[in-house]
Amino acid sequence: MDMQTVSKYEAMVKLDLPESERIWIAEKVSMLEDSFSKLSKVDTEGVEPLISVVTHDYSLREDIPVKLVSRDEILSNSPEQFDGYFLVPKTIE
Repeated sequence: MDMQTVSKYEAMVKLDLPESERIWIAEKVSMLEDSFSKLSKVDTEGVEPLISVVTHDYSLREDIPVKLVSRDEILSNSPEQFDGYFLVPKTIE
């Protein structure tokens, strides 16, 4: 990527970068463009897309809601409560 393109993008996002950062960005983007260019040349004809890296078929258990602890039991450990909820100090004015 050339410096003119970096400056154009910089103006689009309303940034004012120092010259050293513009150079750094141009170098990194050029490196990424080179990498993608090399990847685009790889022959992927006949290669199935990878959907998951896991090849096992894991069966999930049925999701059955179970109430283990009642609200009253949970609130019994609370130093303060109001109307069935924990009462905590106000943190935002």
